[in-house]
Amino acid sequence: MTRAEGLLHAYDSQPRDEAETASAVRVERLGPLRLATFFGGRGFVTYRSLDDEGRPATAASVEALVDGALARYATDPTVHRVEWKTRGHDHAPGLHEALVSRGFEPDEPESVMVGEATLLAVDVEVDVDGLVVRRVVDEGEVRAMCAMQAEVFGDTPEFAAEILDQVLHRLRTRDDMEMWVAEVDGEIVSAGRLEPVAGSEFAGVWGGATRPEWRGRGIYRALTSARARSAIAHGKRYLHSDSTEFSRPILERSGLVEVTTTTPYEWSR
Repeated sequence: MTRAEGLLHAYDSQPRDEAETASAVRVERLGPLRLATFFGGRGFVTYRSLDDEGRPATAASVEALVDGALARYATDPTVHRVEWKTRGHDHAPGLHEALVSRGFEPDEPESVMVGEATLLAVDVEVDVDGLVVRRVVDEGEVRAMCAMQAEVFGDTPEFAAEILDQVLHRLRTRDDMEMWVAEVDGEIVSAGRLEPVAGSEFAGVWGGATRPEWRGRGIYRALTSARARSAIAHGKRYLHSDSTEFSRPILERSGLVEVTTTTPYEWSR
């Protein structure tokens, strides 16, 4: 087994499925699917495999799962959008066609990056004076962090408010997510989350956003290094991240490996 194959096996067997819905307010099972509903009315479909009880997935069985999942969410008026999270290496015959024909729209694919946390927990030289990287816990600072991320990502005001509500709800009710920022002269110029996955060797590195005028100066690497050190302090061996083309090269240069791709499909009421 190559290193990439070993990392993919670890990713499939640990942070997928149940671990992805730890902060959901409600979770249902539909065959191999895990149907989660998060605070704010967001549905989320995930799974470790579309095979069901040893029976390999077929186009017909996949189509039936899509119909069944959508029927569950469609009858719940509190759910206004649903994300179906796909992975490029899964055996999923006819899944794209089944989702698109039922109103799901694919977003841009991202790279699933996995690697040892020690590869990122290193000293980083930054081309900026006075950089401060720290964890934030005060609600006002979390709000400022989320506003900065929404601006960088180009989120609509409605979507930004939804994400903020979900983040604040999770921080108030759980202790399994850390919010980190990089600041210059008190201004947040980069930010991201760390989510240690309970009962696993993994922690997720999420939401990395850096203001365009501050990119290419080592700030994101410094922010990721701080999160990697925190992950190691939590006893985690691996980091994983769904990465855009902005962050993927940085993680690759640090030694993380692209083990597969992920494409979210979105359905809106």
